[in-house]
Amino acid sequence: QEGLRDLLCQGAFESIFCLDYFGEKVALYYLWLGWYTRMLVPAAVIGIVVFLYGLAFFNTSPLIHEVCDSNITMCPRCDIRCSVWNLSDTCTNAKVSQLFDNEGTVAFAMFMAIWATLFLELWKRHRALHVSKWKVFDWCEEEEELILEIVNNPQCKPKEFRHSYLRSIVVLLLVTLVLVVIIGLAHALVICRVLTAILLSQSEWDFFRDHATTIAMLSGAVLHYITIQVMTRVNKTVAFKLCEFEKTRSFAATEKRFTVKMFTFQFFTLFSSLFYVAFFLGRINGYPGNYVRIAGKWRLEECHPSGCLTDLFIQMAVILVLKQTINNIFEKCGNCYRKACREEEGNFNLCDLCKLRSWLDNYDLNDVNAFSLFNEFLEMVLQFSFTTIFVAAFPLAPLLALINNIFEIRLDAIKMVSLERRLVPKKTNDIGVWTRILEAVGVMAVIANGLVIGISSDFIPRLVYRYHYGPCATKVSNQKVCSEDFNYKDYRNDEDQSLTSQFWLILALRFAFVILFEHVVVMCKFIAAWFIPDSPIRVKNDRLDDKLRRLKKELHAIYNSRCTEV
Repeated sequence: QEGLRDLLCQGAFESIFCLDYFGEKVALYYLWLGWYTRMLVPAAVIGIVVFLYGLAFFNTSPLIHEVCDSNITMCPRCDIRCSVWNLSDTCTNAKVSQLFDNEGTVAFAMFMAIWATLFLELWKRHRALHVSKWKVFDWCEEEEELILEIVNNPQCKPKEFRHSYLRSIVVLLLVTLVLVVIIGLAHALVICRVLTAILLSQSEWDFFRDHATTIAMLSGAVLHYITIQVMTRVNKTVAFKLCEFEKTRSFAATEKRFTVKMFTFQFFTLFSSLFYVAFFLGRINGYPGNYVRIAGKWRLEECHPSGCLTDLFIQMAVILVLKQTINNIFEKCGNCYRKACREEEGNFNLCDLCKLRSWLDNYDLNDVNAFSLFNEFLEMVLQFSFTTIFVAAFPLAPLLALINNIFEIRLDAIKMVSLERRLVPKKTNDIGVWTRILEAVGVMAVIANGLVIGISSDFIPRLVYRYHYGPCATKVSNQKVCSEDFNYKDYRNDEDQSLTSQFWLILALRFAFVILFEHVVVMCKFIAAWFIPDSPIRVKNDRLDDKLRRLKKELHAIYNSRCTEV
């Protein structure tokens, strides 16, 4: 460990050292994490460019000038103590929305969808190159299990594959029940935000009344983060119990099923509230005179004055920053305060390791188990999901992920070498079911970003206004608009509140854009996946040479045995 500690201090904790000390499974984790971090560099750079593009033109946009110079009177945002307000009051908010809701966002969302495919396809080549060097390209998990069984008991019999439809149905129903509970928690968060906004809008303080919506969204994001932390422990326990109920034939099968269940639970916990903010917030709350109310009393929350996409941006920014900072602090620094650091009276004294004076014995280090590496993978794959899904609302997500991963690699290495017991080395040639999960996330990213741009953002309404109704097109007569938010127009007639032709035109163009966006991006993903082979030519040729040498040896052995018999 002293030698590895020196390597850490020199910044040389590479996959080859992981291979020699921790085995192929841990080495592949660091290999994948390093590749993911390097691939984040172009995504982060382009995200910064898109953000700077919005920053450069947000003050010169004609749409912004129309908002800032408008004299339109808007309807009250709440029932009590809220008065009418002018559209020009949202001038600053409208400028802010241009930072991440502009033409560059569409191109960036398409780029990130293709980037996810390139990342996976290039990772497969990168993995093939290294596992070929490690001589585990043709390693088989089932053969390894059989060998271990034979070593332990030469007379053993293989554990046969079994499948119970009854158990599968029960597990499916229980998983569905857990997901319903998680979605119910998302509804509870919505109610909390509604009540918070109502209480703040009735406050005696002008600051709280004027920023009730923003404060409610921020508090809802923090509460969502707390919910994620609590549900992570609950989800892990439930996933373990379900795997025990399934009675899989081997630990490898248990690990795969646990991975799928745990990721599904965590994905719904993390994204259920974000899906509500992205696709339902401000769209199901009715209109003046016919509001949708919770329990017939409280009005549903409205979008941020600068648009519904701003709410999604705030929610993602808060959760991502909290997850990457607080999680790392508790995960890494919290490992210093072990059982050896506590006295019987409950007082707190720093141990030798915390004071950096000497090494503790391996027995005093933090315990590890077979799922210790799983936790690291889960954290990074969820970050990958956060970076690709809804990236249209938060172009700076790849930059924050890159900054986090630069520290994550070293902190994980320090934790494994200095703070935890040594993981049992295990042989493997792939990251397992995580590859399929990453592919599924890439497909969901295409769908989610297409819907965010087409449905949630104001990209389509702005184009329609610019080229069909605005000064660049035909002059139209001024129409009296009474809506809760400039960026969410109901497009209703003043007389009977029926939907106008503008609504149906924009709705048709929204769905047309979503279909076009998804088809174009999916086609580009398939072309990229077809164009890039999974294994480099050098690896294929090396494997071909190995097979040729092996076959020659086998044929030579058969020939010699026949000659001996004769």
